[in-house]
Amino acid sequence: MHPLLTALAMLAYLLTTALVAVQLRGRMRNGTAIDSRLLLGTWLLALILHGVALWQAIVTPEGLDLGFFRALSAVGWMAAALLLVSCFGRVSISLGLVLLPFAGISAVLAGSLPEISFIAGHPNARLDLHIFISLLAYSVLTLATLQALLLAYQIRHLHNHQPGGLLRVLPPLAEMEHLLFRFILLGFILLTIALASGFVYLEDMFAQHVVHKTILSIAAWFIYGVLLFGHWRFGWRGRLAVNWTLGAFVVLMLAYFGSKLVLELILGRGGAA
Repeated sequence: MHPLLTALAMLAYLLTTALVAVQLRGRMRNGTAIDSRLLLGTWLLALILHGVALWQAIVTPEGLDLGFFRALSAVGWMAAALLLVSCFGRVSISLGLVLLPFAGISAVLAGSLPEISFIAGHPNARLDLHIFISLLAYSVLTLATLQALLLAYQIRHLHNHQPGGLLRVLPPLAEMEHLLFRFILLGFILLTIALASGFVYLEDMFAQHVVHKTILSIAAWFIYGVLLFGHWRFGWRGRLAVNWTLGAFVVLMLAYFGSKLVLELILGRGGAA
């Protein structure tokens, strides 16, 4: 990834984060907000710079090159783009306080740290679609995890009778929980498609170097599925929903990024994404 592009993307992400903080602070104090066009402009600029750098690094004549930091950067970019789209609805822009700096840091890491080549395979539309859906699922479930953390913050402060601060600009608790399960449901559907396409398009999902990735991904899918069923059938919510969401995300990240961390950064092996 081009170091200059990633550095500029990082600056744009940080500026956008500062504008989000100013926006929230203004709402908490007197209900005023900055010009949304300025916030939208810096956010889009960060995504464009980051996206161009990613495209140049990942798309190669030999196939998609998804090393550890490039894959992490792709998830950061997708999550930041999804959050921008979601903010046109009722999703709290507060998620940007954590997600935008993460996207910027992931861009800088991918652009500055050396990586071994990790080609996904020869150009193949079906395999590329599987990889795209997988990264999209991770991105949506990243948003779900951030939403769960924000919900945990809200529950804790309401339980302790501390209604001030950030709570004043957050949607009601019931709406926050509804948004959480919308993210989880969408992520679960995408993860289901990713796993199904993996079994169809990949030669051996249980090959030696990816067997742990496959098993952990299925385990994460199962945890998300149980949570969704429990919410639908038994009304699971609140702290229980938060804990299950965080647990499932840890397993999912171990499945993909944990395996890539061991294979690439520890063992120094390339291979399929």
